[in-house]
Amino acid sequence: MVVPVLEEMRIRSLGVIDDAVIELSPGFTAVTGETGAGKTMVVTSLGLLFGGRADPALVRVGAKSAVVEGRITVAPDAPAAVRAEEAGAELDDGALLISRTVSAEGRSRAHVGGRSVPVGLLGELADDLVAVHGQTDQQGLLRPARQRQALDRYAGDAVSVPLEKYTAAYRRLRDVAAELDGLTTQARERAQEADLLRFGLEEIAAVEPQAGEDTELAAEAERLGHAEALAAAASAAHGALAGDPADPEGVDATTLVAGAHRALEAVRSHDQALAGLTDRLGEIGILLSDVAGELASYADGLDADPLRLAAVEERRAALTGLTRKYGEDIAAVLAWSEESAARLAELEGDDDRIGELTAERDALRAELGELAQALTDARTASAERFAAAVTTELAELAMPHARVSVEIRQTEVAEDADGVEVGGRNVAYGPAGVDEVELFLAPHPGAQPRPIVKGASGGELSRVMLGIEVVFAGSDPVPTYLFDEVDAGVGGKAAVEVGRRLARLARSAQVVVVTHLPQVAAFADRQLLVEKTNDGSVTRSGVTVLEGEDRIRELSRMLAGQEDSETARAHAEELLETARSGR
Repeated sequence: MVVPVLEEMRIRSLGVIDDAVIELSPGFTAVTGETGAGKTMVVTSLGLLFGGRADPALVRVGAKSAVVEGRITVAPDAPAAVRAEEAGAELDDGALLISRTVSAEGRSRAHVGGRSVPVGLLGELADDLVAVHGQTDQQGLLRPARQRQALDRYAGDAVSVPLEKYTAAYRRLRDVAAELDGLTTQARERAQEADLLRFGLEEIAAVEPQAGEDTELAAEAERLGHAEALAAAASAAHGALAGDPADPEGVDATTLVAGAHRALEAVRSHDQALAGLTDRLGEIGILLSDVAGELASYADGLDADPLRLAAVEERRAALTGLTRKYGEDIAAVLAWSEESAARLAELEGDDDRIGELTAERDALRAELGELAQALTDARTASAERFAAAVTTELAELAMPHARVSVEIRQTEVAEDADGVEVGGRNVAYGPAGVDEVELFLAPHPGAQPRPIVKGASGGELSRVMLGIEVVFAGSDPVPTYLFDEVDAGVGGKAAVEVGRRLARLARSAQVVVVTHLPQVAAFADRQLLVEKTNDGSVTRSGVTVLEGEDRIRELSRMLAGQEDSETARAHAEELLETARSGR
């Protein structure tokens, strides 16, 4: 399974950054540097890359535009990849390329996988790819919908089992409600259709057409209409073959052939070839006699009956009336009749169907109410455990008096509105139940709990989100987390705990942290240093990966402001060792 990872970002003409490439890796990456070096531009860049507000003031002085580009490895069937491909994007060797351009005039453009896309699409991709936690840019778990999803995953089977049953019942209810709505709102049209079908079927039944009848009657009408001519022709042909009684002297074909046969019969024994011809003449004579007899019978059987002809034409007219309305021929008319009878039975059964669907709808609503109550109970129990766990985390993150709580509420609707009954109330419902989940924070004793985005100061909010993300680790599907100022206002032991928890979170996700605390940076799997050049800008060479001696020097600077202090170096080495052993 391919876990999405932000591999690289290129930043051009953004704030103090002229042109820099930030190479990232799985695990925990710390971004450090002196104050004003441009570390926070990393957070700003990622925010822009995923649909954040475009501020033209961010464009570097003298540049026409700022550009941020990112490369993210992603599985072809991952939600973000599927959504990007729906917008016309293409993966580049298993990676999704994203770019955002902000002009000095304030115009903004976005590209995903080589295709120009609305900026809003970047925000949609962010839901599945990244959570940004900074003082000015918060995403991910601050949205109540994501909070509910994460709480459900945190709860495990306690929620997933009833949720699966609820979802199946919900989908069936939607189907039943849609069919019922179609039957009731289109009742007039369906009644009109039934009347038309009923009229047509009655008209066809009155005529009682038979399969092939139209073809047979057409042939009979043709014969009756020309009976005299047919009889005269048959009589003349009979006279030519068998002789005319009114003309005893006349010569007919049968007599001539019989004479020829007698002449050959007398000499056939003298030549086998002539014997064959003699036999053939005998056969011809027999055939002529048979045809002559049939012609006589045909002529005698013809009846120029005007009454029968009138009856045939009348019947044909009745059949023509049907074919003019219901099909090209009687076969098509009969097919229409069969199909229409089935459709009429369906329409006439609407009342029964409406009754069945209404009963099923009511039963499904009752079932949904019971399943929704089970979901609420499971979420409430899980929320209590979660809130206690986060509160414990915050105590270790220099917020000993903070308390986190989870509010699970429902929206009550009018009795006649579309809802389900839970706890004696008619409440709104959706595909995930009836609950709205929101995290609250009381930062100190006596403080009124407020939504976490409003209950914490800027410096506290990232720590609160860190505590939440650590507790949710493995439950929230976002693969990349970026924290800015997560260590604001902390130091000493609390800073070590911040670093330890970031490292713990990085076991199941990619974590990028902008920090000024060496206690936090020491826990990182990888440390990046952002440095300005002499002209005050950050260039491509200004973002470097620190290893070995270089990392110790940077940690020493962060500890004491002196890179070459022996005491600071010893402390830096001790910090690294503590971090390696205390993850």
